[in-house]
Amino acid sequence: MTNKEILDIALKQSAVDCNCCPDDFLKNENVVVISKKNKNARRYLDLALPFDCDLVSYGNNVVASVSSGFKDIVSKYIDKYSVFRCFETPNLLELDEELQKSNFRVCHMAEYFLPDVEKLRVLTCNYETLVLHNADFIGIYSPSWSNALTSENSKHDIIGIGAYDNGKLVGLAACSDDCESMYQIGVDVLPEYRRKGIASALTSQLALEILKVGKVPFYCAAWSNIKSVNNAIKCGFYPAWVEITAKSTEYVNKLLKC
Repeated sequence: MTNKEILDIALKQSAVDCNCCPDDFLKNENVVVISKKNKNARRYLDLALPFDCDLVSYGNNVVASVSSGFKDIVSKYIDKYSVFRCFETPNLLELDEELQKSNFRVCHMAEYFLPDVEKLRVLTCNYETLVLHNADFIGIYSPSWSNALTSENSKHDIIGIGAYDNGKLVGLAACSDDCESMYQIGVDVLPEYRRKGIASALTSQLALEILKVGKVPFYCAAWSNIKSVNNAIKCGFYPAWVEITAKSTEYVNKLLKC
């Protein structure tokens, strides 16, 4: 799979999620569309769709997938600022103030990474690593592996790479089949085993295993999570798109109480 093929697959999936065309993300002008449910959207978006306000950028422009009630507000906002300024404060505070009038808030903010096949390579660590599959995850669902495994939908945890210290699982990278063509990578390492190259070894090996089965690996991180971002870059991933999603004030308040 080439880098262009990987990017094309990601663009097609984002188009499904946002209810637009893949080429919309490559235009020089911003695009606003009305969000709709789609059975082929990323699985974890099932309850989120249709979006009330979701902004996506692959760098060229902003594609806003919104409800009809927020179309004018969001259009005005994204046309007021340059692309990257739409995704940062203090400008986001302006959007948040407008959303609050309808009991919504800016909520989820993330950066997504795709593999550069010219840089992706197997990295190693000083621990034994093994390829795991869905049946191997039974019995290890716990808070220690909450980034790697999705306990609510365990059947979607497809492939993993585990790192072992004399038989003890000390690190785990695993992927979920979030959509037909793309598998999302999550990784956890026990605190006492961090800074030993385990995360990058597991992530890089898993990315290559995913490509072997004809799927696109992708990686998500908060842009403030420097350790996670550095892990992605070290393994041969690059920042491909950013996304911001607004949610109801009630939903945001529940998160704040967790």
